[in-house]
Amino acid sequence: MMDQQSPSAVSPHRVFAREDWARLRADTPLTLDEADVERLKSLNDPIVLDEVVQIYLPISRLLSLYVAAIQNLYAATRTFLGDEDGVMPFIIGVAGSVAVGKSTTARLLRALLRRWPNTPKVDLMATDGFLLPNAVLKREGLMERKGFPESYDRPALLAFLNDVKSGKQRVTAPVYSHLTYDIVPGETIVVERPDILIIEGLNVLQTSRLPKDGNAVPFVSDFFDFSVYIDADEEVIRAWYLERFLKLRQTAFVNPDSYFHRYASISEAEATTFAAGLWERINLVNLRENILPTRPRADLILRKGANHRIEEVALRRI
Repeated sequence: MMDQQSPSAVSPHRVFAREDWARLRADTPLTLDEADVERLKSLNDPIVLDEVVQIYLPISRLLSLYVAAIQNLYAATRTFLGDEDGVMPFIIGVAGSVAVGKSTTARLLRALLRRWPNTPKVDLMATDGFLLPNAVLKREGLMERKGFPESYDRPALLAFLNDVKSGKQRVTAPVYSHLTYDIVPGETIVVERPDILIIEGLNVLQTSRLPKDGNAVPFVSDFFDFSVYIDADEEVIRAWYLERFLKLRQTAFVNPDSYFHRYASISEAEATTFAAGLWERINLVNLRENILPTRPRADLILRKGANHRIEEVALRRI
């Protein structure tokens, strides 16, 4: 009788300890210095140059190989179709909870990939620009669901990715302000045929129920060539979220134009209680219901410890 494995014992990912992953750097050159890393990291994300060497240089090497292979595949498809102007950017998705370090990872990848000769033009964009305006969220009773899948203008995001992937010369996207906590009316950013586009967001690996009639329902991740999920324990992310909120009280919240300006003058205890409430009511629920379930769909999972250090890397093999 053939031995059978339970579904829980089967994984589509190959897991690497930090030291084993670091060896996969091979001869990839270090093109960033400590000043670069300091400039690229986010608030409350104490990444150091050693993390770049051991974790991100191997990722950079892997992605350079992926991009070269995909570029050859796209070229073959263009030859088959007789399409002489078929520029098709390589799109990378970066997903994970609020406060887990997505922005730092995305910026580090952009900086490293820009230094590879076959990908000189690398753009980065967060999906925040596709959040519905606060006025719409308030009207629809969704302000407490901001960051949940239903709070985004999904058709607009899909149209943007479709235009980018189709090689359109200029594609525009709305601008989101973390200061005012809202879409900036009339402002746009422009993406012009990048070699690589990195898309960072909470729910970029989210799927939905497929229709029974078999009609196509595109997901954001359908446009990705590679995806990364930043992972950590719930309690660890909660601690990072509270720490970041308290630091913002002394920085961004001090600005009178900040949406959260009123929290700059309250006591630390009151601010902690308020932030903990936001975490429990909104961010933890979103993590459990929408973000964490997408983790197995990622091509690469970066598992962080309490000190923000990546302790384990899981690479999709199937």
